[in-house]
Amino acid sequence: MTATQALVVPRGTGKTHHRPSRTWPMTVLGIIFLAIMVFPIYWMINSSLQANSGAATTAWFPVDLTFSGYEAAIQQQGGNLVTSLIIAIGTVVLTLVIATPAAYGLARFKMKGMTAFVFVLLITQMIPTIVIANALYALFNDWGLLNSYLGLILADSAAQIPFAIILMRAFMASLPQTLVEAALVDGANNFRAFVSIVVPISKNAIITAALFTFLGAWGDFLFALTLTSTPQVRPITLGIYNYLGANVQQWGPVMATAVIASVPAGLLLILAQKYIAAGALGGAIK
Repeated sequence: MTATQALVVPRGTGKTHHRPSRTWPMTVLGIIFLAIMVFPIYWMINSSLQANSGAATTAWFPVDLTFSGYEAAIQQQGGNLVTSLIIAIGTVVLTLVIATPAAYGLARFKMKGMTAFVFVLLITQMIPTIVIANALYALFNDWGLLNSYLGLILADSAAQIPFAIILMRAFMASLPQTLVEAALVDGANNFRAFVSIVVPISKNAIITAALFTFLGAWGDFLFALTLTSTPQVRPITLGIYNYLGANVQQWGPVMATAVIASVPAGLLLILAQKYIAAGALGGAIK
């Protein structure tokens, strides 16, 4: 018998030892956690489709469907939805106009005090919103910005710009400097290189920042409660707050309003999830 033949091991003679699979317990646990998180959403939709006099009398399943709650919500809260949409879009535009070039400047140019400035931006994220709202109230009162779209847009932008700068700066800092330098060699100035090179490449980070800004402005409650007092300028969050007190015995319209208010945020998260994943991870260039 040769050495080669001696090393050959016949197939099927060895025994494979499988360790007990742990996937089923983890799957069951995941389903339980998912059910707990999704149940409030289900109950909100279920209650909005039923005509009931209170939350305690709501059936577990909407057997007799009715859309009267949605009709009442649209009639009474439609203006507030439009107000929230205007404020959220305005906040996104203003935030991106300021935060995008600021993030590029912090990522590309090295100046004294840059680290301290970024640290200050991080500190601003720790300040409670109610503190900022109270400070802005006196300022906006002097400037005549209370009960106005512009006032809420400025307030929401002030809260969202630091986070947008931090997010986009992290992405832009990972971009190869040779791309911008090549554009400068070809005769472009820094602004042209920023618009033509950096902005298109940073699309994922910009969309991610825009989405978080929209969600922050759409869900704002404290600025709206502090800086507005008239129904002409009332976001949907404040509308639900006031609507709840007036319709506490009829939960159908209240829940229908909550469902309608959740739709824009849900759609944006679904449509932009791939950009969020790419933008949050930094988006390295190959």
